Amino acid sequence: MEDQLKKDIIENGKQKSDDHKIRKAFKERNWSEIKSSDSWSIFKIMSEFVEGFEKLAKIGPCVSIFGSARTQPDHKYYIMAEEIAAKLVRHGYGVITGGGPGIMEAGNKGAHSENGKSVGLNIVLPFEQNNNVYIDPDKLITFDYFFVRKVMFTKYAQGFVVLPGGFGTLDELFEALTLIQTKKIGRFPIVLVGKEFWSGLIDWVKEILLDGEKNISAEDMDLFSVVDNPTDAVKAIDEFYSKYLLSPNF
Repeated sequence: MEDQLKKDIIENGKQKSDDHKIRKAFKERNWSEIKSSDSWSIFKIMSEFVEGFEKLAKIGPCVSIFGSARTQPDHKYYIMAEEIAAKLVRHGYGVITGGGPGIMEAGNKGAHSENGKSVGLNIVLPFEQNNNVYIDPDKLITFDYFFVRKVMFTKYAQGFVVLPGGFGTLDELFEALTLIQTKKIGRFPIVLVGKEFWSGLIDWVKEILLDGEKNISAEDMDLFSVVDNPTDAVKAIDEFYSKYLLSPNF
């Protein structure tokens, strides 16, 4: 009974907050209100970019690891993420995550266990997201804006390893694919971990986007690879840089 009451209060508060945001979007504002509100937003956005650039400019070659914040420590994908991160460090990379729990925590934990660089790009959310304890203290940055945070993920990573996750993980994956496809950033390896998890999405992309609607090109299917274990995930990153005769990082 008490738990249900608490739940009702939370839902009530959330509904009122949503209603307020919707009404506010339709409210007419005068120039003074617009200028004041938007100016402060611009300064806040600029400050987040400046902090990110200053802290990450010297981190060296890193790989971003993405995945669900809800994955528990005893789950196979948490264990795989931790092992992938540890192997990446042994191969000379640091690790960047979203700084929170779940797969992100596993990535930072694996890097920390090998005394590698462990970066956390945290985001302020009303739920789920508190930074984990395995991030280097000087490499933790907390953002208010998702788009600023995503710039940091792509600008300072030499590869993406994407484990199973939800909307946020898919957003980060397709952001990276879009930037590479449109040549807004240089090519870097994108490795999806978990063939069973990703197979349905990949089939849909191939059958609908490529074959059915012709919304992408055949070569776009080569922008990512799919693996099933930590060794192959790290191998895909190493082979990419060997193939293109590149040294990781800028």
